[in-house]
Amino acid sequence: MSAKIPVTIVTGFLGSGKTTLLRHILDNANGRRIAVIVNEFGELGIDGDILRGCGIGCDEEGIESTGQLYELSNGCVCCTVQEEFYPVMRELIERRDQIDHIIIETSGLALPKPLVQAFNWPEIKNACTVDAVVTLVDVPATAAGQFAANPKAVDEQRRADPNLDHESPLHELFEDQLLAADLVVLSKTDLADAAALARVEALVRAEVPAQVKLIVSDQGRLELDLILGLGNASENTIDSRQSHHDHGDGDEHDHDHDQFDSLVVDLPLVDRERLLSVLHELVEQHSLFRIKGFVALKDKPMRLVVQGVGQRFDAYFDRRWNADETPCTRLVLIGQDLDAQALRQALHVAVAEG
Repeated sequence: MSAKIPVTIVTGFLGSGKTTLLRHILDNANGRRIAVIVNEFGELGIDGDILRGCGIGCDEEGIESTGQLYELSNGCVCCTVQEEFYPVMRELIERRDQIDHIIIETSGLALPKPLVQAFNWPEIKNACTVDAVVTLVDVPATAAGQFAANPKAVDEQRRADPNLDHESPLHELFEDQLLAADLVVLSKTDLADAAALARVEALVRAEVPAQVKLIVSDQGRLELDLILGLGNASENTIDSRQSHHDHGDGDEHDHDHDQFDSLVVDLPLVDRERLLSVLHELVEQHSLFRIKGFVALKDKPMRLVVQGVGQRFDAYFDRRWNADETPCTRLVLIGQDLDAQALRQALHVAVAEG
């Protein structure tokens, strides 16, 4: 019998750098044949399109040398295991002689534990094993108290911040992603000073078992041997890891998905500076956790990728608009209790004149 296919599950809160890490892995695969499952919360597959722009093989004829991209778009993986996830895994298992490793990038709102448990299904368990659950933690965001798991560990001035309410599903979700981890990557360390890094490291260390290693990364750059080939067989131990969302026998798990809203906003050509200014204002005025999308700028042949978490926004050109594309702007806004009409109206201010 051939060896099981190792599967790495990459999880982490919104904007923690999962896609950046995945891009780094694929750019440095060095002959590894990697299949990728990308899962998103929302209606627009931003991450999948970003990865396609990196040259990942995603033709419909078969798996190319750098991997085949599978994108699950109707909610988090742990809620779609009986719909999309299982058929995708079955297809990958049928192609096991073409695959060296599978990587699953979960939604920033996904619970890792039910996904890992799915690897105990007989047909999957006989062919695959969870090599490791890798949880990313955004160091500057966590240090600022935006997604802190433990309010006692953040700055005194942040303790009155309503975002630090430990009872919020937001923070329970963040903790559950840590509790499922075999390895924690402290990401975006290039954007944090030594004191912030030490504070976040202490916070995370208090939440994870001693055997879980913490490693640091900036811009997703890591040696692949640190995150692939760990051989944890996490499906065998996941039931012993207690989480906030565990329920008694016979209870269906509730992921509090109704606590989160996802809004897609379509715009024509926009002014870059006005758009970024409006986005900063909206983050201050609304409960927005994550903003991402593609932007079309007047007189620019390149597509602009915009990604934001908290007040921090990254923007870069990823490729030229294709000849068969009409340049347009599409943004996904993820948060709580979003006022769709107010958000759409505010963003229209960024539309380019003329």
